[in-house]
Amino acid sequence: LLDLHVMAAQSSDWDVVDELVKGITRAEKEIVEVLYEDEGSLEVCGQGGTGWKPERWREQFDNIISMRRDRNAPVDAMGAEKQSGDDLPPKVSRMHVLVSLMLSSQTKDQVTDAAMTRLRERGLTVDTLLSMEEREIADLIYPVGFWKRKAQYLKQTCQVLKHKYGGDIPKTVHELCQLPGVGPKMAHLTMNIAWKEASGIGVDTHVHRISNRLGWVQTTTKTPEQTRVELESWLPREYWIEINLLLVGFGQQTCLPVAPKCHECLNRSLCPFAGRNLKTT
Repeated sequence: LLDLHVMAAQSSDWDVVDELVKGITRAEKEIVEVLYEDEGSLEVCGQGGTGWKPERWREQFDNIISMRRDRNAPVDAMGAEKQSGDDLPPKVSRMHVLVSLMLSSQTKDQVTDAAMTRLRERGLTVDTLLSMEEREIADLIYPVGFWKRKAQYLKQTCQVLKHKYGGDIPKTVHELCQLPGVGPKMAHLTMNIAWKEASGIGVDTHVHRISNRLGWVQTTTKTPEQTRVELESWLPREYWIEINLLLVGFGQQTCLPVAPKCHECLNRSLCPFAGRNLKTT
């Protein structure tokens, strides 16, 4: 699955990209079907564990909260939490959260926010998107990553929302993952933000990277899904909703993918990665 993502990101041929994205979606759906075939697994996931937990995680967690006290990262102003709109009807608000998350994959918050603004200017509802041609939707969301494919997914998803859910969004991870282009990360974040339910931890590249750097996984994980399972095995459920926003902002400002600011980090003496990184710089 990771190889497919890399190949898609590197390709400039849209026909090739479309086929790769189809492969990514099929692979993600297979993972989801295994993980969520039984609704009861939603409660089991993250509850069993081995009894292991990072020795100083609470101290590391509190340090990140301190470093994020200003809440001025891009995700704080333009993330999915800010896309729901306080003045919108509940159904429309939840739909905006889902749409913003669908657009956000492989896309910077600034680009996603601009696309959402253009969609809102046209009146972003299930019926509005259904009334548009796919090409028109694509023009409005460009240049989000995989904009052609996402325009198709949005159109298909709105058809499902209209006919199966009365214009609302699904209320379970299992049902959300049946929507075109929606995988576990998006499903859990949708549940967290739109339904205010801690169904699971939304793990994106930031959460995945930082969890491995801090030693919050028992063994190094290769995929966000593996990281999610590891985190849910020990992190108290009360933190499942807030951890994504907390770590994404931390990853945007301090624990960067390249050239992380370890010398500024309050966890520099507690983080295995920082210990190695500071020795080489």
